[in-house]
Amino acid sequence: MKLTEIIKIIDGKLFDKNVNLDWEIKGGCGADLMSDVLASIQPDAVLLTGLCNPQVVRTAQMADVRAIIFVRGKHPPQETIDLASQENIPLISSPYGMFELCGRLYQAGLHSLERNLRV
Repeated sequence: MKLTEIIKIIDGKLFDKNVNLDWEIKGGCGADLMSDVLASIQPDAVLLTGLCNPQVVRTAQMADVRAIIFVRGKHPPQETIDLASQENIPLISSPYGMFELCGRLYQAGLHSLERNLRV
């Protein structure tokens, strides 16, 4: 699914207009624990999170995440926006909560890219 389609589905607000909106997103993952993201997310996913600090961008970079969506209309600090821009990782904010966003994207055909971690 193209990033432009995702933004439309989630009523998203893009923070940097200079990103590639034609990127293909293969699936998604919703998490607030960055250790879970590093352990379970697969490349080319979109990450849905409530965290807005620069560590989210660093984690996304390490995990080959294509884009980050902030839930519940959250707005990241300028430091996070600048880092994401530098790393070419689109940041998007949506007014919906994590549960609804996951449902909207799944219903639109975007599947989970979380590995099943056995404890």
